[in-house]
Amino acid sequence: MHVILDPGPEQVTMHDVDAAGTVIASRQIPLVDLAGAVLEREPDRPRWVWADTHLIYPGLLNAGVRVERCLDLRLAHSILWANPAVAAAPLGLQISTRWDDPRTPLAPVAPRGPAPDEGLFDLADLGNARAPADGREPLDPLAQFLEQQEALALIRGKDASPGAAGKIGLLIAAESAGALVAAEMTFAGLPWDVRVHDDLLTSMLGPRPALGERPALVARKLNEVRAALAAPSLNPDSAPDLLRALHAAGIAVKTTRSWELESVSHPAIAPLLEYKKMARLMSANGWHWIDTWIHDGRFRPVYVPGGVVSGRWASDGGGALQLPHQVRSAVRADPGWKLVVADAAQLEPRILAAMSGDPAMAAAGRGEDMYAAMVAAGAVETREQAKFGMLGAMYGGTSGESGRMLP
Repeated sequence: MHVILDPGPEQVTMHDVDAAGTVIASRQIPLVDLAGAVLEREPDRPRWVWADTHLIYPGLLNAGVRVERCLDLRLAHSILWANPAVAAAPLGLQISTRWDDPRTPLAPVAPRGPAPDEGLFDLADLGNARAPADGREPLDPLAQFLEQQEALALIRGKDASPGAAGKIGLLIAAESAGALVAAEMTFAGLPWDVRVHDDLLTSMLGPRPALGERPALVARKLNEVRAALAAPSLNPDSAPDLLRALHAAGIAVKTTRSWELESVSHPAIAPLLEYKKMARLMSANGWHWIDTWIHDGRFRPVYVPGGVVSGRWASDGGGALQLPHQVRSAVRADPGWKLVVADAAQLEPRILAAMSGDPAMAAAGRGEDMYAAMVAAGAVETREQAKFGMLGAMYGGTSGESGRMLP
């Protein structure tokens, strides 16, 4: 059973749709009663169908309601529209390209956490699931669901390979489940000890400075760079300014990137590289980052499944997908809880090995370290080369070390 949620200005229409795609019941629910209505239906294990998980699920989580299954129409749309059978369909089946129109405001809405004295749903935010900004007709979740079912039928008719439509359906279900997980991760947050983070920054950069000033250790390192380059007014955060100072000191580099500077022998290089690391930490995860992203002992970025062209997740805020080693120890379990650290163990390249049918790559993937096994097989000289080459194969690397190793 699919249950489609179609939000209006002040209420939500709930459509029950059977396996044949027929609407068998519809009812309207005031927005304030939506969480209760979902909670009442959840024991029946319906698949909830909605425009965008980021817009509806956070409000349910705030109300203490979790759901087991959903169909995210926005994510499903992107998967179906990329299918050759759908893209070549007659004009009667367009899978509503407005669903990926950037003018349609479907920006993620981060949950604030439980707030009993506030409304669980923001009418303006929830309304974004239907109302385009330019005054066109609202998006229709029911119509989009029926179009997507038609697209699956089209794929089934065009693709003679076993289980073609079923595989696409499984992919859509998995992507939609990922959207639930992403919203729940944002809602739960990552436990973060601000005191530990501040201590780490103080030890590496110096005490927190006044607004507009550099921390003491950073300022000291900057003075070393200025002295070594004989440039007392140098602003190393300005690439043109730094490049001019390097050239004036006889250092013939084309860029100020660390990998090029590391090849140069000059007294200014070591302190400059140290300064760049300190400045990067301060800008990416310094005190401003703490003030912006840590609230009530939690780091709550917004995760966006399918956020990049390759289909990988993206995130909005705080570099959530890659926290630097320098600050990871600020992640501290709550009292009575333990953190479990896991590694995906090169899962993506192992999947690629299976999909490619390459027996040598599959053999390398049977070991504990796939990249080391590729080196042992003589494919490349170093583990780093193997990793760069595989990343290029998975994500279309065409430049730099990834592009060079891909062949």
